[in-house]
Amino acid sequence: MSVIESVRNSLVPVRREGYPFIAAFAGAAIVLGLVWSPLFWIGLILTGWCAYFFRDPERVTPVDDRFVISPADGIVSAIGPAAPPRELGLGPAEMMRVSVFMNVFSCHVNRAPIRGRIARIEHRPGKFLNAELDKASTENERNGLVIESPNGTIAVVQVAGLVARRILCWVDAGTSIGVGDRFGLIRFGSRLDVYLPSDAVPRVAIGQTAVAGETIIAEFGGADASPLVRIS
Repeated sequence: MSVIESVRNSLVPVRREGYPFIAAFAGAAIVLGLVWSPLFWIGLILTGWCAYFFRDPERVTPVDDRFVISPADGIVSAIGPAAPPRELGLGPAEMMRVSVFMNVFSCHVNRAPIRGRIARIEHRPGKFLNAELDKASTENERNGLVIESPNGTIAVVQVAGLVARRILCWVDAGTSIGVGDRFGLIRFGSRLDVYLPSDAVPRVAIGQTAVAGETIIAEFGGADASPLVRIS
């Protein structure tokens, strides 16, 4: 393997949606450097962070319909029963919800937690509360996907946060999606809520670090399946 190939393989791709922001940070660094040279280095560090934020690494996704995979990089912040957003049309009954909180250093590319058909996509304007707060699921701006999977209907909801001001969704209703497929991105700090049928068994704990497209957050048909309970 050549040196060029080694460097290429070690670099993490950057989403094209990040190019304007990276260019803006780089331009600001140059201008600030003309005013006072130390500001250039500060701007350069911020430019590097911006490129890091928009990174889009490859992931190795478990391929098994029993498993629900994390849709986001971050910390598991909530596990337990919760009613899905009303606009998704899933009714008032509680479902098993697993939430993953992303900070400004997390990879923000979102991936499908399970394969299936996207039956519905609904965007709802809202507030920009801290995404770590439980009420952010109901009060913040959000975008929800309803997926008809082999194990029933699930929903994955992109929730904007305190800093996040833009939710991007790249898929369309009526199309199929594979587990681990990229479907969206949120700028610049937020959370993902996954709503599952009550027979799904959580396989993560609050405070655990999850990796989008790789970490198994729940399982259908587990031998030691337990009823829907609140985990605090």
